[in-house]
Amino acid sequence: MVKVIEKENVIKIGKEPVVILPLKEYQKLCERAVPTYYLKGKEADKLDKLVEEGMRNHRLKRTRKIKSLSDLD
Repeated sequence: MVKVIEKENVIKIGKEPVVILPLKEYQKLCERAVPTYYLKGKEADKLDKLVEEGMRNHRLKRTRKIKSLSDLD
């Protein structure tokens, strides 16, 4: 069941408008959500260094755009 609330009848909590969903639809959205992972210790340091190196290479124009993975030599 869908009920459309016209723009002049917007429901707000504080200053923000609110979206109202049926519980089953909300549960489906939650199931499809991408999980967030937080790394700690060595794994986090390793990933931070990898990203830092990639960003440095990009700034120094050491990267290139490719159309396909087969363009990699």
